[in-house]
Amino acid sequence: MSRIKYYYDPKTCKYERYQKSKWDLVLNTLGFLSAASIVAVGILFVFNLYFDSPKEVLLKKENKELKLYYQLMEEEVNIMGQMLSDLQQRDDNLYRVIFETEPIPSEIRNAGIGGSDRFREIKSKGLKQEQLIISLKGKVENLKRQLYVQNISYDDISEMALNKEEYWASIPAIQPIVNEELTNLASGFGTRLHPILKVRKMHTGVDFSAPKGTPIYATGDGVISEVKTVFGGYGKYIEIDHGFGFVSRYAHMNEFNVRVGQKIKRGDLIGTVGNTGSSTAPHVHYEVIKDGAFVNPVHYFFKDLEPSEYEKILELASKENQSLS
Repeated sequence: MSRIKYYYDPKTCKYERYQKSKWDLVLNTLGFLSAASIVAVGILFVFNLYFDSPKEVLLKKENKELKLYYQLMEEEVNIMGQMLSDLQQRDDNLYRVIFETEPIPSEIRNAGIGGSDRFREIKSKGLKQEQLIISLKGKVENLKRQLYVQNISYDDISEMALNKEEYWASIPAIQPIVNEELTNLASGFGTRLHPILKVRKMHTGVDFSAPKGTPIYATGDGVISEVKTVFGGYGKYIEIDHGFGFVSRYAHMNEFNVRVGQKIKRGDLIGTVGNTGSSTAPHVHYEVIKDGAFVNPVHYFFKDLEPSEYEKILELASKENQSLS
């Protein structure tokens, strides 16, 4: 209960009761409300400083759950990346080795697309977790690109697998004449003494000595690409295009048994041994060309030789003797 106030009135020489005006009531009310408001704001500020509102509690809980899910998704993406890396390693170091093809360059597997502008839409939204989203999206896009390259690679390998039977049949994998005793190999691949010029020159094939008229056989499936006769050099010779980068050549022949464009199988008779061109004795000079370069034909004699026989013919071919052509 408020105290009653009095004041001394000199006119009446009495203490008169103080009567509040309406203006006083208004000011007092405004003062009380102002003080109450300040206190309320202070209490609210302190409360918000140390306590979360129900909405903030829900948002923080949701944010925490989203971060957890993001971490789980990132772990899954990393696991997928490792699995893809294993597939790439197997592709380059196993499958492509088996099919004798070059591995896919890393710059193709890891080629990027676009730039930071591709995340412009995400950045424009001003999200607080923008970097998390961009990081994960970048990893996913990178995986998608690498998966696309790997898918193309497996398509290529599938096609190579379908062609593998044809590939093995096309490799020049037998000796061009019957050489059961392995005694007909007269000169191997490499630097040899030329029989006519008497200087050391590169011998781009192997020489099989044999009597004139000895049958010569195709060493792999293919198509006859050349049947020619020249004075000097190879003399009468045949070339077979086996495909897959392989070409075989048979020189110093006596007779031909095939024509240009004819398809032949491994073991088909293509002609006979002769002594034509720059030759010092009846023999067949046999060459294998792979992707435009001369290679040692002996390395491909795996179809008609046992391991011990192959070792022996390697030894014979390695001797630096005089070639026959």
